[in-house]
Amino acid sequence: MEQVDSALSGNGNDSASNGDDGATNTSDTDTDSDDVDAPELAVETEYNSREEFGQPGDQLNDFESLDEWELVQGSGEADTEVAFDGSQSLRLTAQDEGNAVVATEFESTDMSDLDVSMAVRTTTPTDIALEIQLRDIYGGHASYSLREITYGTDNVGWFRTCPGFFSQSTTPVEQDAIEELRIIVHNTGAEAEVWVDDLRTHEKPDQGYVILNWDDGYQDFYDPAGPLHDDHNITAVMSVVRQWVRGQREGIMTIDQLQERQDAGDQIVAHGSHTQLTELSDSELEDTLNTDKNWAVNAELEGGNYLVFPHNDFDARVLEIATNYYYAGGFNQSGSPNLTGVHGFDPMVLPRTIGYDLDTAKTCVDIAAQHRQCTILNFHQFELDNTMGVDDYRELLQYIADTDGVETIDFDDLWTMRRAGH
Repeated sequence: MEQVDSALSGNGNDSASNGDDGATNTSDTDTDSDDVDAPELAVETEYNSREEFGQPGDQLNDFESLDEWELVQGSGEADTEVAFDGSQSLRLTAQDEGNAVVATEFESTDMSDLDVSMAVRTTTPTDIALEIQLRDIYGGHASYSLREITYGTDNVGWFRTCPGFFSQSTTPVEQDAIEELRIIVHNTGAEAEVWVDDLRTHEKPDQGYVILNWDDGYQDFYDPAGPLHDDHNITAVMSVVRQWVRGQREGIMTIDQLQERQDAGDQIVAHGSHTQLTELSDSELEDTLNTDKNWAVNAELEGGNYLVFPHNDFDARVLEIATNYYYAGGFNQSGSPNLTGVHGFDPMVLPRTIGYDLDTAKTCVDIAAQHRQCTILNFHQFELDNTMGVDDYRELLQYIADTDGVETIDFDDLWTMRRAGH
C-alpha cells in the first residue's frame, strides 16, 4: 500500500471546537449498567439518550494522530474545526462518483465477537453509503455497511453508526485474524464529504434479533398480518400517526384495535405527524412532538418512548429536539440489507431494510443469525410496492420461526440491550 498522503499526517490541537452544528463532545456515562429496564412512559425523557450513551464500548482509534492511516482513494485531511470528540476528526472527500478510502493496519486481532462503530458527519447524506471493512492476514475481507442515511437534508450533524454485515470476499474472512481496517465512503454523486471520528468496538450479543416494523397503522396489520403473527407467536412493532388514528382516517386502525394488538404483545410507537419534520420551525417541531407524546401517554401506548421519523426525514436539529421526548428510533432505510450491531448504534439513527422482497428479507434474517446483529424490516400495506405480498409475508414469519439463532423483539428490548452493552 502506498505511503500515506501528507494530508493525513497532521495532528490536532486542544483548542478545536465541535463545529457549528451543535455536535456534542460526549463522554462515557456513569449510568449503573444493571439499571437497564425499559424507561417508564412519560411525556418528557429523563435524559438525552444520544449524549448519555454517545460513546459505547471500547475506543479503537481516536483520530488524534493520522500517522497510522493510509489514504487509498479520494482525499483526506485532519480537520481541527469539526470533531466529535477530542481535537480533530478525519475529513474524507471524493469527486465524480469516485470513492474515498482510508486504511489502518494493526497486529492480528481476534474480532469474532466484536462489532465496530464510528461517529460520522456528512453534508452529502443522499449520495453515499458508509462501509467499515475488516481484512484478515490471508487477504479475505468482510464489509459492514450503512446503505442509506436520510433524504432531503445536508446537515444531519454527528451520529454514530454500527453497521451490519453486508458481504464478504470469495474466500471467507478469518475473523480471528484481522490485521487491517478500512473506512470506505461509497459516492454515487458529483461529490461526497464525510467526517469520521471515535472508532469503537462492541461485544456481540449471544444471538441475532429481528424487529418487524409496520408503518402508519393501516388496517392491513390488524387483519391479515396480526392473526399471522399470533399463529407464529411473533411480535411486531407498529408506528402510528396520531392524527390519522384520532381522525378515524379510512383504512387506519382505531385506538381500540391498536390497544387490542398491544394486549396481544405488539408494540405501538410514534410515527410523528407524518409531515416533513425538517420543514417545521423550532416551535412547530416542539409542539408536534409534545402533542404526539402526550397522546401516547394518555392512550397508554406503552411503546410511546420510541419514534419513527416520517419520510426518513431528519437533521441535526430534529434529532436534538426529538430527544426531549423519545429515547430511540430513526430511521435511515434501504432496499438492500441494512442491519445494525446491537450495542453500538446511535439511539435515534437506527437503520431499517424495506420489506418489499422475500429473498432480501430472508437474507437479513440469515445475517442477523450468523453475525449476531439486528435487522429491522419495514412494511406498510400488502398492496403497495414497498411491502411484500401476504403469502410471502406468511412465509417470512415461518422462516423466522424456523431459523436458529434469531429472536423477534421490540424497541424496548433493543434499547435495553443497547444500554446494557454500553
